[in-house]
Amino acid sequence: MEDVEQVPDGLTGPVPVMLARAAPDLPGPTALPGGTRWEPKWDGYRMVITVEADQVRLWSRQGKELTVAFPELAATAAAQIPTGCVLDGEAVRWAGESLDFDALQRRLTGSPRTSARLARTEPATFVAFDLLAVAGHDTRGQPYRARRQLLEALAGKWAPPLSLCPATDDLETAQRWMVEMPAHGIEGVVAKGAAQPYRGGRRDWIKVKHQDTLELVAGAVTGTLTAPGELILGRFVDGVLRIVGRTVPIGRAHRPGLVAQLRAPAGEHPWPDVIRSTALDRFNASRDSTPVTLIEPIVVEVLADTATVGGSLRHVARYVRTRPELDPADVG
Repeated sequence: MEDVEQVPDGLTGPVPVMLARAAPDLPGPTALPGGTRWEPKWDGYRMVITVEADQVRLWSRQGKELTVAFPELAATAAAQIPTGCVLDGEAVRWAGESLDFDALQRRLTGSPRTSARLARTEPATFVAFDLLAVAGHDTRGQPYRARRQLLEALAGKWAPPLSLCPATDDLETAQRWMVEMPAHGIEGVVAKGAAQPYRGGRRDWIKVKHQDTLELVAGAVTGTLTAPGELILGRFVDGVLRIVGRTVPIGRAHRPGLVAQLRAPAGEHPWPDVIRSTALDRFNASRDSTPVTLIEPIVVEVLADTATVGGSLRHVARYVRTRPELDPADVG
């Protein structure tokens, strides 16, 4: 492919990425424009790489520059990707046969020296799933099938840590991915229409995440004992009840059965009655706090994404039912 000096206007970064809306089930073969294509949903950091003659830059979904945090990916992109290209994909860290999201977190909290060290000891991989520009030409207006063909041609000579995201037009294969891949840290499957252009900010893609039922301890609620909003969830770690996340608001149908199980604490409670937002959501940069109503801890069953970080839930869970027959101390 021809080398050019610059990427197209509007793609120098930060780049608005195309998003996916959540769905409970995989869409069928004809559900999306041009026919459905499926790809694994990676448990990593969304990343756009822009390659110009004088610099390579890495951008997060939120528009933050990540070049210093992932120097090994920047160096590899400079060596293997022609100038004038813009790629969309995911930065992941493989630890054996599974993905390690915690390792990616360490990149964003350390100094440039720390990032350089981690690039040697815990190197990341970039998994490309879309091509937004090639040879200085903007490809976002082309259909997915055309962008995918260009991406496959570009990736033909790549070597690690660059890789091409698998894709399939076979529903059975996508269904098998949903069953088999979560064991390796893959969150689920993303569905894309073969005829869809790339429209930054639009939720034209569909994501289906693998979910499991978990038994966790509810130690507080937002709202009141008689009108609970969300459950604050925890699990015991070394004998201490640690906050690991929260649920979505409790639905009206579930509220009577839950309220019947809620009691004020019988004694001293391990949690405060005002909880920092970062304790409920590790990815919430807000310094705000949330007032809660403490309850006597009970075991609840929730439906949650398999993705965790540091033992905490990456996303809010969905309340299923209480488990009064179980002892909270046994939930670890």
